[in-house]
Amino acid sequence: MSEITKKIPIPKSLTEGQLQPQAEMLALAPKQGGISIGIPKAEVMQESRVALVPSAVAALTGYGFSVVVESGAGDKANYSDHRYSEAGAEISFSREKVFQCNVLLMVAPPTLEEIAMFHPNQFVISPLHIPTISAEFVKKLMEKRVVALAMEYIKDENGSFPLVRVMSELAGISVMLTAAELMTSTGGGKGVLLGGIAGVPSAKVVVLGAGIVGESATRVALGLGADVRVFDNDVYKLMRLQRHVGQKLNTSTLNPAQIEKELLNADVVIGAIHSKVGRSPVIVQESIVEKMKDGSVIMDVSIDQGGCFETSEITSLDRPTFVKHGVVHYCVPNIASKVPRTASIAISNIFTPMLIHASYGGGLEELLFENYGLRNGVYVYKGRLTNAYFGRRFGIKHTDIGLLMASRS
Repeated sequence: MSEITKKIPIPKSLTEGQLQPQAEMLALAPKQGGISIGIPKAEVMQESRVALVPSAVAALTGYGFSVVVESGAGDKANYSDHRYSEAGAEISFSREKVFQCNVLLMVAPPTLEEIAMFHPNQFVISPLHIPTISAEFVKKLMEKRVVALAMEYIKDENGSFPLVRVMSELAGISVMLTAAELMTSTGGGKGVLLGGIAGVPSAKVVVLGAGIVGESATRVALGLGADVRVFDNDVYKLMRLQRHVGQKLNTSTLNPAQIEKELLNADVVIGAIHSKVGRSPVIVQESIVEKMKDGSVIMDVSIDQGGCFETSEITSLDRPTFVKHGVVHYCVPNIASKVPRTASIAISNIFTPMLIHASYGGGLEELLFENYGLRNGVYVYKGRLTNAYFGRRFGIKHTDIGLLMASRS
């Protein structure tokens, strides 16, 4: 019996696509897991900020990171352990476990007790309050062979300092509002209103530095009605400041005679001089502070880099002021901690993209090799001091980080 084969017609529309060019399917970069991030609870200087907020934790865990948050780390910024847990973080009641992570994100400089818990090749990213740094601090970090980065010296692609920028904006706004309170009789001042009223002249504010702190402080002071003078050696910064505030200001370069003349009549002086490397320069000598009006206020925002007033001494948020030569001094290095929730979100916005980039580029070590801006923040690299200022200050041999990166195996 012969087999009868029946041909089933197939529409042309279903077969003609086989002859058409097909879209190329490119391989996606795989997620790089294995990087653990530790978020310890800050226990010094009444620090209230936290390095990563829950939304940032959720983003990072989605990219394969593991995040270990010490219990209570976000409490002062109004972020509960529950919110971190829901975002994918592991909540640890053991401080030692947090310090075992590959990367530590800290909002205050590590203490000697914390340094004892570090381990070799660990990345430690934290602020660096220069007046509190000792030779012992540097040597202990070198002994631990960690990679230590100062938040305030990390640069972005444009060559600016992103963390300094956002913290300076916060500090400039906050410091001017604080100065207004310190001028009141309850705040320890002479009972002067910053903006004045009809028939009464406004308070006189002198701002040293036309950077982000100076600009933010100037905006607030002008908004409150104060009489403002701004000093900076960079004429382009002074021109930019005038454009941004939208009105003419009394500005000058850092001429010692002119500064002294203005300071003798000032009610508030804002020190906002930022140094790219090492200590900020001293702009105002003690002999000038002695001549200032009793009850006037000095707000030294540069204190985290040593201060730009000779009379400045580092203070804390629980005891933020002291009086010297009749002048109230406010020298808190972590001013942004007064608004910890806002500050924490700002810090997260900077470090989350950086860490995600590291996850696709072979880790932070590779990112450090490729990224000059991140490398600029390194001051200790696996047993070597790389910061020239600390080398000179403590008499410790230092090595340029660029040479270490070029010679890495």
